[in-house]
Amino acid sequence: MKLRDIAHSRTGDKGDISNISVIAFDEADYPLIEAHVTANRVKELFHETVHGEVVRYTIPSIGALNFVMRNALGGGVTRSLALDAHGKCLASALLDLEVPDRPGRVA
Repeated sequence: MKLRDIAHSRTGDKGDISNISVIAFDEADYPLIEAHVTANRVKELFHETVHGEVVRYTIPSIGALNFVMRNALGGGVTRSLALDAHGKCLASALLDLEVPDRPGRVA
């Protein structure tokens, strides 16, 4: 299934740093998201766009992960020539990530 089936996201950017939060719709899906949406997997997904490190922060109390991606915006939003490689587009691409279906999950 797609990550978007069990989570939504919020984004932000500052300079050349993009920030994407992934928040589970249902807290029962948080362990699945935590296990399968890793910093390495996000870095691999955005290997052409993110040229710096990807750090993942876990926020289990609200069922969320926060990814901070450095050197991700072509020098910064106001300097980048890319019109579609900023937070909301990156979040949409991340939510397209395939994750295994949780056993017993009702879609």
